[in-house]
Amino acid sequence: MTDKLRSFAFGALAALLGLAPAGCASAAPPPPASPPAAKTAAAPPAPAAEPAAPAPAPRKTVDIPYPSTYKPLPSQPVVITNATLLTAAGDRIARGAILLRDGKVAAVGASVEAPAGAVVVDGTGKWVTPGIIDPHSHLGVYAAPSVQANEDGNEATNPNTAEVWAEHSVWPQDPQFPLALAGGVTSMQILPGSANLFGGRSVTVKNVPARDVYGMKFPGAPYGLKMACGENPKRVYGSKGRSPATRMGNVAGYRAAWIKAREYIEKWDRYEAKKKAGKDADEPARDLQLETLAGVLRGEILVQNHCYRADEMLTMIDVAKEFGYKVTAFHHAVEAYKIADVLAANGICADMWADWWGFKMEAFDGIRENIALVEKAGACAIVHSDSADGIQRLNQEAAKAMAAGNRMGMHLKEEDAIRWLTINPARSLGIDQQTGSLETGKMADVVLWSGNPFSVYSRAEKVWIDGALLYDRNDPARQPETDFDLGLRDIGDRGEVR
Repeated sequence: MTDKLRSFAFGALAALLGLAPAGCASAAPPPPASPPAAKTAAAPPAPAAEPAAPAPAPRKTVDIPYPSTYKPLPSQPVVITNATLLTAAGDRIARGAILLRDGKVAAVGASVEAPAGAVVVDGTGKWVTPGIIDPHSHLGVYAAPSVQANEDGNEATNPNTAEVWAEHSVWPQDPQFPLALAGGVTSMQILPGSANLFGGRSVTVKNVPARDVYGMKFPGAPYGLKMACGENPKRVYGSKGRSPATRMGNVAGYRAAWIKAREYIEKWDRYEAKKKAGKDADEPARDLQLETLAGVLRGEILVQNHCYRADEMLTMIDVAKEFGYKVTAFHHAVEAYKIADVLAANGICADMWADWWGFKMEAFDGIRENIALVEKAGACAIVHSDSADGIQRLNQEAAKAMAAGNRMGMHLKEEDAIRWLTINPARSLGIDQQTGSLETGKMADVVLWSGNPFSVYSRAEKVWIDGALLYDRNDPARQPETDFDLGLRDIGDRGEVR
């Protein structure tokens, strides 16, 4: 064993070294051939919807039984100078500087004062951005190697499995985590798959070494509820001869579940009212499935909805209005361009690929200009991966989307595209007050790029998470490996290494 950082999620060894923090689908489809040019004969967009009613005030039904134990790794003050800064909060800063101190962005501007003992990094010719946030990942629940024993992302046993939590499947030693880190990804949402109408709870994590998922869990991030519409649920359960087998069966399933969730809330409300009045009352039995759905109706849990077609997204918005909750983001959303104005009016984000299309019927109407057109409408446009490969180069995916928009005359700039990777996904995960932009007081989740991050020739050179240097392309000691990467040693009969 050398002094190199040998493991990214390395169990007890990390604690001994003082490095551990204290405390969709089935597999994603392969990238298909390039999609056709923008369709000029697409159906006209639906009329703008009325703005959604504000979500009810959050109210916790049950204490979180699995709290985050994440704490930032040790760090020292760092000043990056003479770099081009994309803050995701305004215009770029040419030949700017940024100070990272005590795990936070302490100062950012044309120049900053370096405190005594600070590490000074010369960023001449380089670019600095917030850490990339992937709002749609299955790392840890579809871990590498890709074998059945590691397929823990889809509880495809019932159309409604809102009771399952992705965090209970996450394997922190998945060797795909450090590969994402080398691509500049500092946080991600790990979701259950999309076999079911209600797939279960998602978890947001920081991309750091840990012995368990709770050492990665983003402190204070709300849970998400993975929902899915379209082909996946009706294919999975229709093939078993049960409902849903059609899109109308999908919608009936959502509505029936929300009705039960309302009844569950009313039952608990009656119990609490009796207790408050000093009357005898029997405490209702807990139901893990309904607890999650009740959390959505009470505004505690964010809806992350797998949905491809424009008409189905409109239907899901109507279902949400019927039951008084809000869709936070549509995932994949290959037809978001057809209803971009509706998404903007309802404050709904769209998590999209740059150019995946046509791998099934509901993905057939995808276009390369999708992300740019959502941006143009003033909606919350996001580039996501849904892929252990794509998460390693999300900057290039955003570059493709920016180029597609510019070919149609949109004049998009790096200042626009960086938001698709940072502050917009942070907003969709409910963590935009803590991270996602280079602003004073926010978490020092920062990437130093060798050049323009939207160039195919640029690479992430250094990655800081809460001010701690987690990755350095030029320092082998800061290029994490997992226990899986280390392989096996041949131990002889007498215990010697052969």
